[in-house]
Amino acid sequence: MADPRPILLVDDDNALRGALLEQLGVNGEFAPEEASSLAEAETKLNGGTRYEALLLDVGLPDGDGRDFCRSLRARGVKAPIIMLTGSAAEEDVVRGLDAGANDYLAKPFRLNELLARLRAHLRSFESSEDAEIKIGPYSFRPSARQLFDAKGGKIRLTDKEAAILKYLYRAGQAVSRQTLLGAVWGYNQAVTTHTLETHVYRLRQKIEADPQNARLLLTDGGGYRLNP
Repeated sequence: MADPRPILLVDDDNALRGALLEQLGVNGEFAPEEASSLAEAETKLNGGTRYEALLLDVGLPDGDGRDFCRSLRARGVKAPIIMLTGSAAEEDVVRGLDAGANDYLAKPFRLNELLARLRAHLRSFESSEDAEIKIGPYSFRPSARQLFDAKGGKIRLTDKEAAILKYLYRAGQAVSRQTLLGAVWGYNQAVTTHTLETHVYRLRQKIEADPQNARLLLTDGGGYRLNP
């Protein structure tokens, strides 16, 4: 199973925040963290966790969530931001979207609708040029199928190589050869684990400092594991 996706929920309504935290974390899909103010949210964002999405209330005790959203975008934060508000007035929706929010949801809202919108924005973001994953010394951009090192060097990947890296990163644990083969190639009797092993070999030649002693793309049991 993939690692839970870190989500930051910023809302000063204790009851609503508690309910959302419980529901977001119920099946292990998300790893929600909470903040009750913009100052607390800032501390969380500077704490090292790379949140994959933000759920941001408009009315907070120390400021307007829309202004905070605008400042996040100005600082280069690309992750999806869904604004939560007590007003569904058109002018408020427009202000939220103009601030850089991806979506705007008026309270009270249905949890299933929030989850559906959150998943949709995450899928859209993953396929965009802005999506970026940290893997060892590299920044991996799945949509561009490229790895970038700290000096600006670029490594181009094939479609399958990029798919292997992305799947192993999301899995967060060892994945069997058969599972990885099915995830990347789909059901195809003509494709064997030897095909996968060949791609892994070539991928290691590109990303490992010493391909004979892999430190990023590891062989683990009957499969492979990414050590990002």
